[in-house]
Amino acid sequence: MKNWIKSGFVVAGMAAVMVGCSKDDDFWDWMIPETDDNPTTSQVSGFVYRPAVAPATDANVQQLRVPQGFRVNKFAENLGKPRIITASPEGHVYATDREAGLVMLLQDTNGDGMSDRRETVANIRQAHGLTIHEGKLYIVSVKELYSAAIRPDGTLEQPQMLIDDLPDGGQHPNRTIGFGPDGKLYISVGSTCNSCPEPNPEHATMLQANADGSDRKIFARGLRNTIGFGWHPQTREFWGMDHGMDWLGDNEQKEELNKIVEGATYGWPYIYDDGKYNPVDRPQGDTTYQQYRDLSTMPTLLYQEAHAAPMAMTFYNGTTFPGQYQESAFIAMRGSWNRSSPVGYKVVRLIFENGQPTRFEDFLTGFLVDNNRSHFARLVGVTVNNDGSLLVSDDTNGVIYRVAYQP
Repeated sequence: MKNWIKSGFVVAGMAAVMVGCSKDDDFWDWMIPETDDNPTTSQVSGFVYRPAVAPATDANVQQLRVPQGFRVNKFAENLGKPRIITASPEGHVYATDREAGLVMLLQDTNGDGMSDRRETVANIRQAHGLTIHEGKLYIVSVKELYSAAIRPDGTLEQPQMLIDDLPDGGQHPNRTIGFGPDGKLYISVGSTCNSCPEPNPEHATMLQANADGSDRKIFARGLRNTIGFGWHPQTREFWGMDHGMDWLGDNEQKEELNKIVEGATYGWPYIYDDGKYNPVDRPQGDTTYQQYRDLSTMPTLLYQEAHAAPMAMTFYNGTTFPGQYQESAFIAMRGSWNRSSPVGYKVVRLIFENGQPTRFEDFLTGFLVDNNRSHFARLVGVTVNNDGSLLVSDDTNGVIYRVAYQP
């Protein structure tokens, strides 16, 4: 087995002419003109580095790192490829396996911090996103949305289809869903590509609908792939982590934290980070980069490592973590492949102060081993269980990890 694969390439010559520049020239100004009247030139070094896969052995799990007072254990293992997870107030934990097309029910019935119950409660092709609302489990696949009443034992009534015409998947088929404080359902629909104008206006958006799937509309656009999102428990403001574009270099594009507001546009595919121009795609028609930037809402924060790949995000709503965690959100960083050295492969904490996000800090790390040549988890789902612990899913080795505060 190859331990790692590394390849480098240079993307150059988006036009026939390369122009010179002085050391004081701004790269993003002189290389990318506002219109097609002048050539566009850019040179980008791109890499592929995929760490080898290691097993989730006891030794590997024991070396995982969390803040003082916290402990990590396997909540469940041998689960196939668990993706998005959610938990009910009764401690019923649901997990999707997109590849197998099913929803699993897990439960810790004896309070030892490990699941001792597992059963399949729904079979839905490419099931991915999950959320619980008013006694029902909502499940979204690529093009379909279902709801199913939850029985007292955690099993489900027959799922009922609410929507059957969500946009095609393309590069980002992993729909996620959540209910806002307004009782509306929000559906994240990623782009079909890394960077391109989308013919379907519902791609690269956040959609809003009623709980029964009716009155669907575009809530916000220009979001490349906002898998993780949620509402601050006090301010009720809507926050989401958007995936940056690939093939712009090791440190471009950084992952974005956006405050998602109805009617706003967030720049993709033409504007990224704090207003930079994407050299690959120019706004269509007579619109210039500057005009599109003026129409776009800039991110509130940029995550410091490009290509870390933010996945699920949840605000902590338990009672067992120390008080400073009550305003925090936790984000699963799946891990990079499109840079010369790996980043991500961890859970980070998004810290809020006075209701506003201020910074990111590492919370659960150590999934990269062997001097970053191997990994034993690519994280996807994150949720808070009814005992106040944080659950995190890995679809590489089929494990759900549990982080509890046990000083």
